[in-house]
Amino acid sequence: MELLRTQHLSKIYGSGDACVEALKDVSFSLQKGEFAAVIGESGSGKSTLLNCIGGLDTPTSGKVLLDGLDLFSLDENKRTIFRRQNIGFIFQAFHLIPELDVEQNILFPLLLDYRRPDPHRLNELLDILGLSERRHHLPGQLSGGQQQRVAIGRALIAKPLLVLADEPTGNLDSKNSRDVMDLLLKASRHYQQTILMITHNTALTSSVDRVLKVSDGVLTDLGGVRV
Repeated sequence: MELLRTQHLSKIYGSGDACVEALKDVSFSLQKGEFAAVIGESGSGKSTLLNCIGGLDTPTSGKVLLDGLDLFSLDENKRTIFRRQNIGFIFQAFHLIPELDVEQNILFPLLLDYRRPDPHRLNELLDILGLSERRHHLPGQLSGGQQQRVAIGRALIAKPLLVLADEPTGNLDSKNSRDVMDLLLKASRHYQQTILMITHNTALTSSVDRVLKVSDGVLTDLGGVRV
């Protein structure tokens, strides 16, 4: 079942001689439960693509359809609510709240919407992430790899339609990078979670379902080719 589709997505910054085409007529789709990686050089447009898909940036033209809904048919307030409830974000910088412990950081998206947490899902996530013994630790008491695990839990707790991961291993060493990838793969398989990840590290694409490449704003679907 198709979950995500972009149609003729373009993004232009500036005008005249200062005009930059960050995205050029990008069209692709993802199926429910698919784990896709977007690779590309720095400045290629891959982060712009992720930001437009997540509704954090507005495309100059084109559509982003998530579960059949055109994100940019919504006004800004409704789009913010829809994004918070249906899209999970994992960033290179963990963006944890230092005053909240592991459990509170993971539950934060639910609390923003005054939604009652599911204790079973929380405990299951903590177990999968290897954080059960750290649930009451503050971020400052955790390693970088553990902090990124918390960020993954926060992205998954609300059962989002889509998880967008922006260089999720960028601040981690090779072992922690592999551990984080293994956790994302486990989430993809266990929860049938749809994930779109951007990375400059092509070694991390060996286990994903599909690889997409962005170069000078143009997207090429490499299919199941591992690079």
